[in-house]
Amino acid sequence: MKTEAHILIVDDDKEIRDLLQEYFQKHGLRVSTARDEDEMQAALRRTAIDLIILDVMLPGKSGLDICRELRTHSAVPIIMLTAVTETIDRIVGLEMGADDYVPKPFDPRELLARTRAVLRRRADPGAAYKPLQQIYKFAGWTLDSGRRRLLNPEDVRIELTTAEFNLLLTLARSAQRVLSRDQLIELSNQNGDYSYDRSVDILVSRLRRKMEDDPRAPKLILTVRGGGYQFVPEVVAE
Repeated sequence: MKTEAHILIVDDDKEIRDLLQEYFQKHGLRVSTARDEDEMQAALRRTAIDLIILDVMLPGKSGLDICRELRTHSAVPIIMLTAVTETIDRIVGLEMGADDYVPKPFDPRELLARTRAVLRRRADPGAAYKPLQQIYKFAGWTLDSGRRRLLNPEDVRIELTTAEFNLLLTLARSAQRVLSRDQLIELSNQNGDYSYDRSVDILVSRLRRKMEDDPRAPKLILTVRGGGYQFVPEVVAE
């Protein structure tokens, strides 16, 4: 993880913003804060941000809507803050592209640990894969493990989060094999940071929305009842 990573905390509660800013700065991180989407967008225009901590409940546009819109043009890591009882918010947030979630009330030490874990994945996301940096081609798509990018059949780059890329890379390297959820977690979740039982299912759903013509009738990533998932295209490694 690079020193002085820049964190943007988006929360309408000033006490939480001030608490986290002081705590994170004390532990060597640079911190900006925002109380709503407008201040968040101003901060993003003003400086480079390495990670966003985003509250679900905000005045005006919700954190879930903001996360969804950010994911249309940015892969910046996002950690959602959710009410402890709002399980649906956690599921929806992960489906919309959040990298992790932390329920309120939270321990600042836990949030700092989660933040550092996500930053480590972003700083060196391919650590476990470096011996096999290759280009994988399938069904017109190109997956470049060295540059960490995915190109669609029209040669347009598709933005993926770190977790999405790692899972797709694992599937491509195991094409035609049926992999259980446990196997996919072991092979793709390098730092053990998945924090929700449905993480693999949610990541597959996100990949299908980005890659399949009809996510409800997938042709690339199939669900095998009682088995897990299978990446069905023929994959050529270069």
